Amino acid sequence: MTCALPRHPRRLIIFSVFDKDGQIDGFVVHSLTTLRVHASRILVVVNGVLAPAGRHALEAVADEVLVRENRGFDIGAQRAALHHLGDSIQDFDEIVLTNDTWYGPVRPWAPVLERMDGTICDFWGLTDHRATRPNPVTGRGVAPYHLQSYWIAVRRAMFESEVWRRYWDRLGPLDTYIDAVTRHELRFTAHFAAAGNVAAVAFPFEEFDSENPSLFEAEALVEAGCPVLKRRPLFHWPPLLDAYGAVGAWTLAAAADGGYPTDLILANLARTVPPNVVNADLALLSVLPSDDTESSDPPQEDALRILVIVHSDGSSIEQALRYARSIPGGSDLVITASETDAPRLLAEATASRRGIRGDTSVRVVPLESGAAEALLIGCRDLLLAGSHDLLVRLVSFVGNGSPAHRRTVDDQFDNLLHDEAHVADVIALFEREPTLGIVYSPMAHLGLKNLGQSWGSFRRGFEAVAERLGITVPLDDVAPMAPPEGFYIARFAALRRLFEHRWTSAELRDRPERAWALERMPSYAAGQLGYHTRTVASRDYVSVSLPLLEFELGELSATLPGRSFEKIDFVRHSGPVGTASARDLLTMHLQRRHPRVMRFVRRVVRIPARLLLRRGRSAP
Repeated sequence: MTCALPRHPRRLIIFSVFDKDGQIDGFVVHSLTTLRVHASRILVVVNGVLAPAGRHALEAVADEVLVRENRGFDIGAQRAALHHLGDSIQDFDEIVLTNDTWYGPVRPWAPVLERMDGTICDFWGLTDHRATRPNPVTGRGVAPYHLQSYWIAVRRAMFESEVWRRYWDRLGPLDTYIDAVTRHELRFTAHFAAAGNVAAVAFPFEEFDSENPSLFEAEALVEAGCPVLKRRPLFHWPPLLDAYGAVGAWTLAAAADGGYPTDLILANLARTVPPNVVNADLALLSVLPSDDTESSDPPQEDALRILVIVHSDGSSIEQALRYARSIPGGSDLVITASETDAPRLLAEATASRRGIRGDTSVRVVPLESGAAEALLIGCRDLLLAGSHDLLVRLVSFVGNGSPAHRRTVDDQFDNLLHDEAHVADVIALFEREPTLGIVYSPMAHLGLKNLGQSWGSFRRGFEAVAERLGITVPLDDVAPMAPPEGFYIARFAALRRLFEHRWTSAELRDRPERAWALERMPSYAAGQLGYHTRTVASRDYVSVSLPLLEFELGELSATLPGRSFEKIDFVRHSGPVGTASARDLLTMHLQRRHPRVMRFVRRVVRIPARLLLRRGRSAP
C-alpha cells in the first residue's frame, strides 16, 4: 500500500563503487560517513578490484563490503546486492540504490530526507529527466521521462512485490553503457509506474529551465537545497556545458558555500579526468596578481621552502636570475650546465643573488643532456631529499632564435614570476589549496601553430612512458596539458611518481620521444596522486591573449553551422581537412554524409597493400 514512511524509518543503502585502480577516494568516504546517521545498514558493492587501503577505508564507514566482477555497471552491482541480501531486505522500510557518481552532501541531508519520508509514494528520486527527442544516448527515438538512477529510493510495498522480483530476474546482461541506460534507467520509472506504483521526485525538472538540471543547472540545484552534486557537471565535455551556460567553477563555489570540502572534489577529478578538461570546466586559470587581499598578502618567511632549478644549454641565465629575485624568503638555486659553462654561470648567479639568503650551486651535466635528463638524472637526489616544499623549474636555452620563440620564453617568465606580488599570489595558492600540485602558464600560442596539434606523432610514446610510471590519468584528446617550455612551479610531493623512477641517460638520448613525454608528464604524474593543476597568467598576458583567441575563434567558426559544440562536432566528424584538395573534400563529404561508403572504400584501399605484403613474404 502506498504510504509515507514511519517516523524513524529503517533505511538500507546499497552504494555501488567502481575505480579502475581499486582506490577509494576521500569523497566516497565522506559521503558514506554523512549518510551513516540516516541509515540502519550500508552495503557497499565494489565492481572490479579493491586495494587493501580502499577496503580499510570502506569497512570503517559501511556495515558490509561486497567485491564482485566488473560486469553490468552500477545496475549489475545493485542486482548482485539484492540477491546477496535475499529476504533480509524485508527488515527495512526503504532501500536506497545509489552510487559513487556524485559528491555530497553539498547541502544538509536531513531536510530533504525528512520531506521525502512524509511524501506518499512507492519510490522516489532526487532528480528527474524530461522526455527528450531524439534520445541523447541512441540518437534516435524518444528518451522517456524518468527518475535519474544515481539515487532511487524504494519502499516496502514495491520491493516486496512480485513485479519487483521479476524485474531484476529478467533484466538480463548489461554489456554496454547503452544497455545500462536504455534497458534500466530509461525503463525503470515507467515500468513500475505502469504496475501501479506511485513515483515522486525531490527536485523536479519543472522547477528549473532545462530537461536535465543535474547536469546543466547543477549550481541552481545545489542552491535549491539538493544535497548531492553530480560529478558529471564538473568533467563533461566543456563545449556542451558552455552551450547551456553551465560553469563548473561556479558550481564548485556553490558546493563550498554549503561547507563541502572541495579539495575532495579536486583530488578525485585530478586522478580520473583529463587535466585539460578539468582546467576548462572549473576555470582553473588564475590571473595574477589578484585583487583578493587575502591571496596577495606576502607569505610568511620560510612558510614554504623553495628550490629553484635552472637548466642552461650554454646561454645566459640572466633573465632567469632577474625573475627569480621575485621569489620571497631564502630560496635555494641550482643550475644544471655542462662542465665548460658551469664556472661562468656560477659566477653570474652568485653576483646576481648577492644579498639573497639561500644557497647557490651548479650541477655539472654532460653537454648532450637535455632539460629532462638534467632534471630527472642530474638532480634526482635533490628531488627526493625532502628538503624543500616547492620546485621552481626554469629553462634557459637559445632555441631557434625567432621572435615568436623569444616572445614565448618571455611570456613564461612573466606569467610565473612577474613580480613579488604575483609570486606571493602563486605561493598563496599552494598554501590555500592542499591538492594543488603544479602551476604554469596557459598553452603558448602567440606566434605559434601548436593549438590543436600538440600531440603530433608522440602520443603513443607518451602512453608508453605513462604506463611505465604507473600513471593511469586519462590523456587529453587534442593536446597534452603541459608546462610550456618546461617552466613550472610544483609541489614536490605531487611529482613524486615522476622523480622516483630511475632513468638512464641512454634511455632518454636513444629514444627522444621519452624525453618529450617526460617534459609533458607533470600534470598527469601529479593527478595520479590526487593533485590538480592550475594555470596562471599575468594581466598583461591575458589582455593580449584573450582578445586574439576570441577573434581567431570567430574567424575559424564563421562558415560553420550551429553553436560552438555543434561546430566542433561537425569538423571532428568530417575528418582532417588536409590541403583542401578535391580528394580531401570528397573524403570529408563521404565521411560526413556516407560513413558506410567511406568504411567500405577504406577496406578496399587496404586490400592491395595486404596482397603486396603477402606476395613479398612468399617470394623466394
